[in-house]
Amino acid sequence: MLRRLLLLGAPGVGKGTQAVRLVSRLGVPQISTGDMLRAAVAAGTDVGREARGYMDRGELVPDAVVIAVAEARLRQPDAERGFILDGFPRTAEQARALDAILVKLGRALERCVVLSVDEQALVERLRKRAELEGRSDDNEAAIRTRMQVYRKQTEPLIDYYRGRGILVELDGVGSVDEVAARIEGALAA
Repeated sequence: MLRRLLLLGAPGVGKGTQAVRLVSRLGVPQISTGDMLRAAVAAGTDVGREARGYMDRGELVPDAVVIAVAEARLRQPDAERGFILDGFPRTAEQARALDAILVKLGRALERCVVLSVDEQALVERLRKRAELEGRSDDNEAAIRTRMQVYRKQTEPLIDYYRGRGILVELDGVGSVDEVAARIEGALAA
């Protein structure tokens, strides 16, 4: 089964939920820049303070910050056998940076799995998540901004990875188990 993966999709599509399942199934770490940046915000680090304003407005954190965080994480020993990228890359510049990082590390991305869900359903999912987790980056205005940013900056990566021949598009609607089964099928092929 493939072990160097990118999960791609709009905010709230279920990338994080599915990544956690894949971590236990594949024995490789989830690399979520969103989680790493939120941890930096909570810890009050310089990067965290810089990132917080962007995150609270639903905007993307600047590429240079995200790329540095991701490269440091990909260099850690537990990522040598594989990894599940969740939330990185989000822009063409980040995708090119990821390619360069992986070349330096002597690795290659094996599969990009895109999960698709209707936008209104995603807005509802994110509003519920905000209530449960108290996340300031999941208010309605920020959610709508994040959807626009995704369409403009991240959605073009679908064609980028399709052109590399590693893209698989899957329906993200259904139970967690149903979506997980679709993903596992795409990784076994």
